[in-house]
Amino acid sequence: MQRRKSRTHSMKYMLAGGSVVAAFGLLADPRGLLPTPAPAKTVCQEIVQSKSILSRDQLSRLLAIPERSSKVQVRQIMKEPYCQLPQVDVRSGVSARREAYPLAFDTQTWLIVLYEGDEYAGYDFSFRH
Repeated sequence: MQRRKSRTHSMKYMLAGGSVVAAFGLLADPRGLLPTPAPAKTVCQEIVQSKSILSRDQLSRLLAIPERSSKVQVRQIMKEPYCQLPQVDVRSGVSARREAYPLAFDTQTWLIVLYEGDEYAGYDFSFRH
């Protein structure tokens, strides 16, 4: 008999605890628990060359160019970009221009090239899937 009472009390506590968790789930907004997506960083400001795409060969040659090389040197490989992106401030007082190139082998992935003045300052990828 004592064992039956023990089970009954345990079951009551379990049901009460489950009810509290369920009530919390109904009152809480689960979207607030999820990370919010980052704002779109790759919205074209101006289309430069609508047919521009970047081949694997061009990409591998760009990756061999050291940062702080001249923009002219990069443009010899890359040609004109698909579009210009809005300028960004990468450091205090230094704004950078960005150009986007869709990859020929995956047009949903863009290579973003960063320039500070007339110097190549690096690259990034934007995955638009």
